[in-house]
Amino acid sequence: MSTWQPLPDDLPSEVRHFVEQLRQLKDGTGLSLAALGARTAYSKSSWQRYLNAVQPPPRQAVAALCRVAGLAGADAERHCVRWELAVEAWPRPAPPPTDAGAAGAAGDTAEYEDDPTLPWWERLEEPPPRPAAGRRLLLSAVLLLLVLLVAAVGGAVAFG
Repeated sequence: MSTWQPLPDDLPSEVRHFVEQLRQLKDGTGLSLAALGARTAYSKSSWQRYLNAVQPPPRQAVAALCRVAGLAGADAERHCVRWELAVEAWPRPAPPPTDAGAAGAAGDTAEYEDDPTLPWWERLEEPPPRPAAGRRLLLSAVLLLLVLLVAAVGGAVAFG
């Protein structure tokens, strides 16, 4: 069982409840943060940030923790619903101070978003792209066949 640092006092209740649930789930696995990182696509330091409420985890990290903990179906879905509620309530970092020359620069507001990166084993299978050279070869073969067909029909008509 891990000894966790106390969560910030001003943390919204949805976030506090969610992080406490994640901590219990992680502790139930019996894994260290390093071992958890090795079993998921998220590093030890990422798990430290998520489980200390420094940063919200991506939805995929919650799903990965549920898989490692042996949760599936409705039990895993409950954690994903808690994630949605927590991310909505998660305190946003203050925007970085801007000077007069940088006003309107990108990054004025920080927003959380679901991590678009997926580990390779969670990606949907995509068929390999067909090379353009293969299409050209097929087109050339069809055109050659048409030319031969026209020549054969033309020869038959001329000599027939």
